[in-house]
Amino acid sequence: MQFVSLNEPVELPRRRTTGLTEFDRALGGGLVPGSAVLMGGDPGIGKSTLLLQAAAEVARSGAEAIYVSGEEAAGQVRMRAARLGLADAPIRLASETSVRDILTTLGNQVPPALLVVDSIQTMHSDTIEGAPGTVSQVRGCAFELIRYAKENGVALVLVGHVTKDGSIAGPRVLEHMVDVVMSFEGERSHQYRILRALKNRFGAVDEIGVFAMVQEGLEEVSNPSMLFLSGREQPLAGSAVFPALEGTRPVLVEIQALIVRLQSGATPRRAVVGWDSSRLAMLLAVLESRCGLNFSSAEVYLNIAGGYRLSDPAADLAVAAALISALADKPLPQKSVLFGEVSLSGEIRPVAHAGLRLREAEKLGFSAGFGPSDVKTGSSKLRYRELAQLTNLVDRVMASA
Repeated sequence: MQFVSLNEPVELPRRRTTGLTEFDRALGGGLVPGSAVLMGGDPGIGKSTLLLQAAAEVARSGAEAIYVSGEEAAGQVRMRAARLGLADAPIRLASETSVRDILTTLGNQVPPALLVVDSIQTMHSDTIEGAPGTVSQVRGCAFELIRYAKENGVALVLVGHVTKDGSIAGPRVLEHMVDVVMSFEGERSHQYRILRALKNRFGAVDEIGVFAMVQEGLEEVSNPSMLFLSGREQPLAGSAVFPALEGTRPVLVEIQALIVRLQSGATPRRAVVGWDSSRLAMLLAVLESRCGLNFSSAEVYLNIAGGYRLSDPAADLAVAAALISALADKPLPQKSVLFGEVSLSGEIRPVAHAGLRLREAEKLGFSAGFGPSDVKTGSSKLRYRELAQLTNLVDRVMASA
């Protein structure tokens, strides 16, 4: 074992860009030589397509990229590459599931810049008992591949299957073994896909890259806010725009609410798409208890437009605004955004990076913002209105024409 000092001058590994700006952004700037990346996602979401495109760009840049598929024959991968317009890329393809054969072949040649293994659940080692996909096989095969990558300075990307709840299948220790854990998310019925970094030893977590699935494969989206806004000119009741924050990237999303009054004594329904249903129940309770609004005799439907999934607590105010607007059947102020966390007392609490959210809204043509107090807007020309209590928002909406 050899010790080194923190202040000892050592040449740090330089990142290698994949040629896909959104992919590099989620990685923190590109692939680090000797790193191991684990990518999970639902079947058919586009993991193999994204990695094939990234490998093609790396190969076209003059570096060597190897794509090993344990699920498809090399001919199938070549057919997909031809469909994506990547047939000219000098990627080296292989169809193999034996880790010993893979490492033996790689050991007899110059280490590649990028090695993609699709997927780790299909790999097996003859030194470990059990069928491919078992805990011992997944852990053992990943360990051997990661050791090869770190000893030879190879950027390794492992594709992982996911369970029904969306977590990566296999032993939890697999996520601890790798340097970066990424999740490729999205609804197959929607066009957009989000590549999210859940763990990153070389960069910030919660960074995202946004792609759109088109006929030619995955296309990068440089302005993701335009994906999740309707683009209509006239405001509608029950619609609010929220400046979400994904890592360092602000994304404007539209929150839609619908209130249906019930005539009979049937139990009202609450349906949520893209947000936490328990948080909606809490917000409805605050609106009833602190603001005197009646939702108990109405069905409540809430939807995050574009299939986007919100987990930011700053969305509370925008959701509340959409609900109030739908209940009163009055649209919110035109070209306005709302953000802020709502406490059980009805207080609007401050959130992180308010200035960044407002700058993104101003860049996209929004002229008004509503949120918590003590927000520094800087040189922004956007008109900002402070709200101390949720009742202040109710008064504004109810008083609007």
